[in-house]
Amino acid sequence: MDWIQFLTLTGIGIFAGILSGIFGVGGGIIIVPALVYFLDMSQKGAQGTSLGLMLLPIGILAATDYYKNGNMNISYALIIAAFFVLGGFFGSKIAHSIDDILLKRSFALIMAVVALKMFLSTYAAKP
Repeated sequence: MDWIQFLTLTGIGIFAGILSGIFGVGGGIIIVPALVYFLDMSQKGAQGTSLGLMLLPIGILAATDYYKNGNMNISYALIIAAFFVLGGFFGSKIAHSIDDILLKRSFALIMAVVALKMFLSTYAAKP
């Protein structure tokens, strides 16, 4: 690994960490595309790397701060986490059976649909 790669990874980590702390996003929406486009990783390699980095430090400091401010439902988080483990296992099996191009297109489509839905919902919201 050279310094450019190291600095790129550092930038991705800082940017994803800040957005994770602000919006609760990071892995799929920030880290995966950044690894694909800035470090030329495959879609599967980027997804695996993103999951690997979240194993332990999955926002522990941000989660602690949200908890201290009364903004965390621990029982919801534990239930989702338990089933996230199962879903992650089966999802990885499915991802490895799909062509990389189809996987990348599917990922982009999901992000676009979610983004559009969130954007349009702001017009229906009352100030």
